[in-house]
Amino acid sequence: MSARVFLELLAREASAVEFEGPILAARTGGADAVTLAELEEAKLTALKVRALLRRRAKREAELSALFDTAGDLAGLRDLDAVLEAIVHRARQLLGTDAAYMTLHDSERGDTWMRVTDGSVSAKFRALRLAMGAGLGGLVAQTATPYSTADYFADGRFRHKTHIDDAVLEEGLVAILGVPLKLGARVIGVLFAANRSVRPFNQDEVVLLGSLAAHAAVAIDNARLLQETRNALEELSEANRQVNAHSQAVERAALAHDRMTGLVLRGGGVEDVAAVVTEVLGGSLAVLDDAGRPITGDAGELDAGVFDAAQSSRALGRTVKKGNLLVASVDVGAEPLCTLVLRADGHVADTDQRILERAALVTALLLLFRRTVAEAEGRVRGELLNDLISRPALDGLAERARRVGVDLDAGHVVVVVRHGGQRERAAFWASSQATLNHGLAAQHGDEVVLLLPGDRPGHLAKRVASELSASLGHPATAGASGPVRGPAEVATAHHEARRCADALLALGRAGEGASPTELGFVGLLVGDGHDIESFLGSVIGPVIDYDARRGTALTRTLTAYFGAGGSLSRTADALHIHVNTVTQRLDRIAQLLGTGWQEPERALEIQLALRLHRLSR
Repeated sequence: MSARVFLELLAREASAVEFEGPILAARTGGADAVTLAELEEAKLTALKVRALLRRRAKREAELSALFDTAGDLAGLRDLDAVLEAIVHRARQLLGTDAAYMTLHDSERGDTWMRVTDGSVSAKFRALRLAMGAGLGGLVAQTATPYSTADYFADGRFRHKTHIDDAVLEEGLVAILGVPLKLGARVIGVLFAANRSVRPFNQDEVVLLGSLAAHAAVAIDNARLLQETRNALEELSEANRQVNAHSQAVERAALAHDRMTGLVLRGGGVEDVAAVVTEVLGGSLAVLDDAGRPITGDAGELDAGVFDAAQSSRALGRTVKKGNLLVASVDVGAEPLCTLVLRADGHVADTDQRILERAALVTALLLLFRRTVAEAEGRVRGELLNDLISRPALDGLAERARRVGVDLDAGHVVVVVRHGGQRERAAFWASSQATLNHGLAAQHGDEVVLLLPGDRPGHLAKRVASELSASLGHPATAGASGPVRGPAEVATAHHEARRCADALLALGRAGEGASPTELGFVGLLVGDGHDIESFLGSVIGPVIDYDARRGTALTRTLTAYFGAGGSLSRTADALHIHVNTVTQRLDRIAQLLGTGWQEPERALEIQLALRLHRLSR
């Protein structure tokens, strides 16, 4: 009967205190000593069974938790998530205030705090443990579990000030540490810790050790998985680069074939530039040997771009300058052409080879064009020399027609004195002659052009301005014409030379003019002595005004100079009032413009007045 009571208590998982109930009831009921002894023995046996059942239940729960932990760890793929799950589960299984993990640092030879759960101290979370130092260092060094119920009172460990300070700041007292092992190698230490005195029994050591074994495998699996992922990413990146390189090579080959085809079909620099921008995007400017645009919009290019072009020629490669890519080609240490690509985005190194090929093709086109121009220039130059020196030679008109020049149409002869850089000046003149269907020849430090037109002064100014800009120093141009037929070229050439000489003598280097623009000097250098043109350019507005209005401004101007510029003597000579003289001179100033009384201008006006009087 007594045994059944205790069995019922065991069956309903009664507390230990309730097992005293049957004994107290028997003692109260007056049971004898033998009965009480039997009950006491039965109670002790029942309590032993109860303790055994509780240990087995706890063990079952722990094994179940370990199984769940293993499943959870197996499902994790991220190393950080694996480590956090291990530490959190260790704290739960052992019911401690905190849990943490240190991992081995192979480079520094110590262990460092990797993950914590339940920690509140920043110093503790940043702790590093030397091998053999503190409880964790001892576990890592010996690969053996260690525990202490009271860390600061335990003399088995090498206490280090910085370790003890961190542990004290965290408030930990009881600590259990077990090694994380892969084979014979310790990769870290797993800890469970309490903030009060607590001994750790063997079952808890075994439990944390089992978790550490699972954790070590999970960590290694996560590491292997990460390495596999990294290897796959590297392989994928390598594959991408190979594909990109293959595409770039194919793109470069296609671009090269297209540019080669353009050359064979007679395409020009503009066509090559179009291929480059179609393949690479952005905008392309092609510069000549002097850095002037041949095609495309160069925009504002600073000195750095030309330095980049020089570097490109030295390296034989594309050079980057901000968002610009510069590829330049030289011949005989002299620049021939430069390609400047203003890219919309990043241009790969392999695609930059396309720009370099385009620069080479452009250089070949320019060399071919220069060779053709030089050959044609020699033909045109020899023809112009014959027109100047041997105008009576048969077949001159026919030779001109072969190069696209109609000598029966109006032409202007221009003589340009440039004082150096003969090759550049000759090339410029030859290009102008070809573009404008004219002729050009080099004579020492001067070039001679025969260009279509009937405005020699305007043409001389344009030639002087453009050649000066090309050479970088003044070029002075004299012009004569228009001429028609081979017979008139030699005379016009002689007059144009004298006009250029006159400009230099007057200190007007870098300007262009015909005899008409030189005023009375033009009467001296011109063979035609065109007095009407001279009068028209100097006092023509005054003469026309008198003719339209019936006024006497011309006679007033003559009297004014005759009176030495005196208003009163002018009025006396004309028998008019001084105010009338002043009004007439104001009208003359409006017609001739300011500065008409300056010495050089006044001299031309007086000469024109005298010629006008003589012609009448």
